[in-house]
Amino acid sequence: YVDGSRGEPTLRDIVSELEKPGRDPRQSFEETRFREDVTSLEHLEEDMVLDGIVTNVTAFGAFVDVGVHQDGLVHVSELAHKFVKDPGEVVKVGDRVKVRVLKVEKDRKRIALSIKQATAPSLSPQGAGVAGPARGPAAGRAPTSAPGVGGRGARPPGAPASGGGGGGAQPPRSSPFNSIRWKG
Repeated sequence: YVDGSRGEPTLRDIVSELEKPGRDPRQSFEETRFREDVTSLEHLEEDMVLDGIVTNVTAFGAFVDVGVHQDGLVHVSELAHKFVKDPGEVVKVGDRVKVRVLKVEKDRKRIALSIKQATAPSLSPQGAGVAGPARGPAAGRAPTSAPGVGGRGARPPGAPASGGGGGGAQPPRSSPFNSIRWKG
């Protein structure tokens, strides 16, 4: 390898630098591991959960390689547990993702995938839009009667309103549903 433009000292410097571990300036590279039992479209089944890599992001979703020589589509509505206007805000090319196989059309060579159904929803302060039982200051409490009427939760006439049941001088509990007016 020694010629007119490279000498022996240059080659020695190169070899000595390559022998030093941990000095490689390149970013670390993690090899992608696909499932060994899933290598073709025929091996895919609905509800399988696979690891994949995002290969392209479009306005209508993202294409993900799951190791079967045919990228699957994650529609924009299946990218996250929240509304997604721009798929580029959620995923980017090269991202490693976990996906669930929704549908396989072998004759058309199409794979429908979902990131949303392969991951648990994250809880946000607003409850992530998940509908559930009624929440708020009065949720889960027994109904109370008017003073002096009797029944469960009633207080005797003249008893203070701030007794241990709620109301009174205590501040209301913080809840995302405090601003909702309940009819009833």
